[in-house]
Amino acid sequence: GEINGIMAIVADITERKQSEAKINYLAYHDTLTGLPNRVSFEERLAEAVANAASEDKSLAVMFLSLDRFKKFNDTLGHLIGDQLLKSVAERLTLTLREGNRVARFGSDEFAFLLPGITEAEDAAGRASDFKNVLDAPFIVEGHELYVTSSIGIGLYPEDGTDAQGLLKSAGAALYRAKQLGGSSYQFYTADMNERALQRLALENQLRWALERKEFVVYYQPQVSIDTGQIRGMEALVRWQHPELGLIPPAEFIPLAEDTGLILPIGEWVLRTACAQTKIWQDCGFNNLHVAVNLSPRQFQQTDLVLMIERLLKETNLDAPSLELEVTESSVMKNAESAINTLRELRRMGIKISIDDFGSGYSSLSYLRHLPIDVLKIDQSFVRDMTSDPKDAAIVMAIIQLAHSLQLQVKAEGVETEEQLRFLRLLRCDEMQGYLFCKALPVEAFEQLLFEGRTLSTMKDARLTLTTQPAKAN
Repeated sequence: GEINGIMAIVADITERKQSEAKINYLAYHDTLTGLPNRVSFEERLAEAVANAASEDKSLAVMFLSLDRFKKFNDTLGHLIGDQLLKSVAERLTLTLREGNRVARFGSDEFAFLLPGITEAEDAAGRASDFKNVLDAPFIVEGHELYVTSSIGIGLYPEDGTDAQGLLKSAGAALYRAKQLGGSSYQFYTADMNERALQRLALENQLRWALERKEFVVYYQPQVSIDTGQIRGMEALVRWQHPELGLIPPAEFIPLAEDTGLILPIGEWVLRTACAQTKIWQDCGFNNLHVAVNLSPRQFQQTDLVLMIERLLKETNLDAPSLELEVTESSVMKNAESAINTLRELRRMGIKISIDDFGSGYSSLSYLRHLPIDVLKIDQSFVRDMTSDPKDAAIVMAIIQLAHSLQLQVKAEGVETEEQLRFLRLLRCDEMQGYLFCKALPVEAFEQLLFEGRTLSTMKDARLTLTTQPAKAN
């Protein structure tokens, strides 16, 4: 009898625990979608704000509301409205990145907590992702439903320094997005909206720029420090915008990366640079090589090796004349697969260069195994190496390290005679930068080649360049 009594008590405790857990779950979750509810979200947000404050970080809060949801409910009934909300919740959950949260805040309103958002542009990109994921129609009980949404964005600390202030800002921004007719996102702060709108406009124009042939490739000479002669050039893309003029890569490449447009643009740059190099080689400049940057997203593309193989065949350029520049961080992101890709490229005879060396997370243990040929010293070290002993030490170390691993070294952003003397002393192999020449359009670069310009003959020509603002690319 005693055992049965104990069993009954255990069963009672278990049941009570289960019902407590259930009550607890119901208190913090929305029963329809299974998402955390408003109470849960506000607690999490308060924690996140406290963390951000102590670590001096930023975060974003977003409200997403379905446009004209009432219409679905009124015309098709609440059951279908409920089903639609469940499907929307599922899709939104799928787009979440690690550490981000979504909750059901009100009837057709979802709230997002996005720690680690540092720029308004990041927030705009995430808002676009959430909107885009709802683009495809929802099939509910045989009805094909098209949904658009309005989003309001509040940023910490600009738009509120506590959870309630942030929610208020994001709510006000959502209200404005709805006032403007829906299907858009709005920031709480006006100048953020301005920037987001500019980004959106630029993104739309970027989509057309390739078709409209608005891109041009400029070439910056790479010069042997030993002989002073032009050994090759780096291909740098520019966007010849019909209204805004020449847009430098720093302004549109990150946008192209985010939208995936970098793949067609990158392929076009590669083809153009290879074809142009072949033309110059056929004119008698046989030893010229061209260096082309691969962005992180291009480097991860699955058919990269095949695409490059195809372009070399198409342009008839021999593989050793092509050098591909990859950044340290894009290699280190997934080192194992990166090493395989680099091996395949080198097997074809292509040279591999690590760009901006020393500015990322260089792992020296990996450097031994990386199938590479060239290290490029980042211009931030070159700029101060003649005035800052620490930068001087870093540059010396990189050159010694590279040479002991049988790698070549190129310095970028060389602007003064003093820097050149220092690099010559350390036996750096090649340089590029304003001291010799900025990046030039095809005709101007051709002129340099035909005149046989070298480091020693550039002194007179350089006087015309000293008025230019100092920037490496």
